Amino acid sequence: MEDSITVTVWTYTILSVCIVSLISLIGVFSLALARDKLQKILLFLVSFAAGGLFGDAFIHLLPEAFKELGAHLSASLYVISGILIFFVLEKFIRWRHCHIPSSEDHLHPVVAMNLIGDGVHNLIDGMIIGASYCVSIPIGITTTVAVILHEIPQEIGDFGILLHGGLSVKKALIFNFLSAMTAVLGAIISLFIGPEIKGYSTAMLPITAGGFIYIAGSDLIPELQCECDASISAMQFVSMILGISIMALLVLVG
Repeated sequence: MEDSITVTVWTYTILSVCIVSLISLIGVFSLALARDKLQKILLFLVSFAAGGLFGDAFIHLLPEAFKELGAHLSASLYVISGILIFFVLEKFIRWRHCHIPSSEDHLHPVVAMNLIGDGVHNLIDGMIIGASYCVSIPIGITTTVAVILHEIPQEIGDFGILLHGGLSVKKALIFNFLSAMTAVLGAIISLFIGPEIKGYSTAMLPITAGGFIYIAGSDLIPELQCECDASISAMQFVSMILGISIMALLVLVG
């Protein structure tokens, strides 16, 4: 019985991170869109992603974390740790959740730094997904959905950075995909060490929640605040509510 559960967890995890990695190829579709149309679509995708991340953190991860850890100081400290960990990664590795394509007013790091930072980011995404599935299949699925939601606009932005840095379309797709594949390595790491280190998967829940709150609040919301048009702002709000609603709906489905 235990072996069948392990196989199921591995199957769901590897399938999930492979899907997340394939999202890196979505950037090629942005070539068919005019820049102004792409900008508008990205703003709504970013709003949707912010809602999804907030929804997963507050509706799924935190309730499960407090259920596992109890209403203790440790649970809150893990959440704060997640926020600080993602701050450090963004600050010192220059990992940026950049969702707007290159322009004169929106400068980006060099190609190599972007690939390194994105590789680290995807490695951690994989670890998060793997640890979530170690807790339960439903938590793993909701976390995967949240990761996918913020990966879509981010990968379009990363693709734009690589093209802006001088890579051909083919090379940009290949390098972006290879960077995304580090998520598989991250998932395998979690699947191997999760059962061996007591409390690893449980601790990763509030840490992941803190990270998602940081990404949504620090990286995504500020991008949306730059838009002052009332109708577009209203649509952003609706998109954010939709992202939260998807996460709430997954509770009912689960």
